[in-house]
Amino acid sequence: MFLKQYFGEIYGAVKSLLTGMKLTGYYFTHHKEIITEQYPDNRATLVLPERFRGEVVMLHTEENTHRCTGCTACELACPNGTIKIITKFEVNAEGKKKKALDTFIYHLELCTMCNLCIQACPTDAIKMAQNFEHSVYDRSLLTKTLNQPGSKLEEGVE
Repeated sequence: MFLKQYFGEIYGAVKSLLTGMKLTGYYFTHHKEIITEQYPDNRATLVLPERFRGEVVMLHTEENTHRCTGCTACELACPNGTIKIITKFEVNAEGKKKKALDTFIYHLELCTMCNLCIQACPTDAIKMAQNFEHSVYDRSLLTKTLNQPGSKLEEGVE
């Protein structure tokens, strides 16, 4: 009785192992099918899906303008405080004070790539980029200022 149960468990374990190794054995004997990406050797031909979420970037035009009004909707939508918007007041041509973006701080090390900030932005000022290689030795390099120095609000954006 005991030996029958013992050998039955050994048989079950070997059967389970062979079932799991069946697909591995198939790919081992059929070399023409490539199922693995050879990263980083394939950087030149690497194609990421369009929906891939790498990091948040702020779009700028050639004239160094952006669409961010400093409304802080992205900062409020972020679940873990990845984004910090610092605003300032500018006086427009009519003499009225208007809130404007001073600094857009993005903490990549805290970002969960959830895309909630992109969905919350009413002016489509930010988007998710295709960047995915973020390894650095100094963690402070993962804190980024997204607005370029001297950039202004694009004309016609309110």
